[in-house]
Amino acid sequence: MRGKLLKVVVTATATAMLATACTGSSDDPAEGDEQAGGKLRVYVAEPAHLLPSAASDEPAIYVIRQLYRGLVRYNAETGDPEMDLAESIDSDDRKLWTIKLKDGYTFDNGEPVNADAFIRSWNFAAYAPNGQGNGYFMKRIAGIDAVLPKDPDGDGPKEAPEPSAETLSGLKKIDDLTFTVELKEPFTGFPTVVGYSGFFPMAQACIDDIDACNETPIGNGPYKIDGEWDHEVEINLVRSDSWKGEPGGADEIYYRIFADINAAYSAFQAGELDVMYSIPPERFTEAQASYGDRLYEQEGDGFNYVGLPLYNDSFKDKRIRQAFSMSIDRQSIVDAVFDGRYTPATGFVAPIFDGAREGVCTYCEQDVEKAKELLAEAGGWPEGKKLTLWANAGAGHDAWLQAVGDQIKNALGIDYDLKVNLRFSEYLEVADNREFTGPFRLGWGPDYPFMETYLAPVFGSGADSNASTFSNAAFDILMKQGDSAPSMGEAIPYYQQAEDILAEELPVIPMFWRKEAALYSENVDTFVWNQVSGAAYGEISLK
Repeated sequence: MRGKLLKVVVTATATAMLATACTGSSDDPAEGDEQAGGKLRVYVAEPAHLLPSAASDEPAIYVIRQLYRGLVRYNAETGDPEMDLAESIDSDDRKLWTIKLKDGYTFDNGEPVNADAFIRSWNFAAYAPNGQGNGYFMKRIAGIDAVLPKDPDGDGPKEAPEPSAETLSGLKKIDDLTFTVELKEPFTGFPTVVGYSGFFPMAQACIDDIDACNETPIGNGPYKIDGEWDHEVEINLVRSDSWKGEPGGADEIYYRIFADINAAYSAFQAGELDVMYSIPPERFTEAQASYGDRLYEQEGDGFNYVGLPLYNDSFKDKRIRQAFSMSIDRQSIVDAVFDGRYTPATGFVAPIFDGAREGVCTYCEQDVEKAKELLAEAGGWPEGKKLTLWANAGAGHDAWLQAVGDQIKNALGIDYDLKVNLRFSEYLEVADNREFTGPFRLGWGPDYPFMETYLAPVFGSGADSNASTFSNAAFDILMKQGDSAPSMGEAIPYYQQAEDILAEELPVIPMFWRKEAALYSENVDTFVWNQVSGAAYGEISLK
């Protein structure tokens, strides 16, 4: 790869991989071997989907990354991409890429993981009538506009035209283990981006019955599903006998689904779970005192923000958005709700990423008088109209969102209601359907270790994860210029200029960078946290 993608120091990650939770192992080698493997019991919220082409939510990706594998994977310590199922990914011009696959890999049903498997998966994701959430990630491939036509006016009265093609013209099979990908424009980061789960292959049998595959995935990874997805209850994975790579650490990974993270924490306390990849904010101090070395912490890259629904007339004036942002004292919320652990956000790119800058968002410092001025310049807020603040239920967001509402009310005299009653999967449907009636809580983590991951997927025109519906031609142009830069380092100045536009337009209000915290039980021998994708369940070993 050309240059470092992350600027983070990885001592904490390496320590977690090499030295955590090693006490309590048997001194008897035979007994220790007998105990190896076992069932790893982990917390998860209800996923939205279990299809690589559809799923972009954190709970789903935590499952999918064990069921499927792709072209590259990210090194747990450094975040750097490494070849996984790809033998090589090469290009002379950064526009036409040749991908050679390793031989001998199959799906759980015996189908080969070959060039066809990747081409069919990417075509299925991109084809508009399939309605797949990760179709957007195929945007750089030649032919995307024919397969996924653009809506001429966003979510306005006009509709996007029907696709004029069913497959991407930029995907060409050379032989069973080789295919080429022609991009619309050069993109240096292509070999990094394809480690995202949306680029994983899918079996033909899955495409033939996509609903069945969502319930009982046909994967190609180190684990396969045992039975089917029991919604709101559990997902159980067992080692796949068709996987020819390094086997998973545990014999089984049991995902226990919780609607409320505090209920999950109680289950962990009762010895019913081995790993919680997240901790309720109000329980952190208690967990720290109770579990000591079995509480894992690391500087995080999770971006938490309050989005503004730009499709609602009340939020179209950027001065309204700026006023709300300047009403908020982020540090006081971090101190009161998160014991000072998180970092107030002053930009849109994680501080541990190359290209991140301090103080990009000048409207992210509390200034009540300036907030009042901006609100007045925008014509004020309708008298008596309440602000509705949205968040998903059961994840511990109530306290900090209420603090946001209180501060806006105290600064600008605008009363508010909290709407925190939807499960995460239901909440994502509201986001996808553009039905938020007021500011909404969402978060974003990196899909791949490259600055662009915080910008294009969340703020690019028409991006599936662009819940605010922000669209800015200058932003899109700068992103394309960054994509076409000769190296990833040379792309950064363009991406930074694009971030400057976000800092002025404020389609979302940056709040804080989450510090990663996870718990693991005494049953865990080696706990592994991946720099990009979080808890690496397949690499965690039990005593």
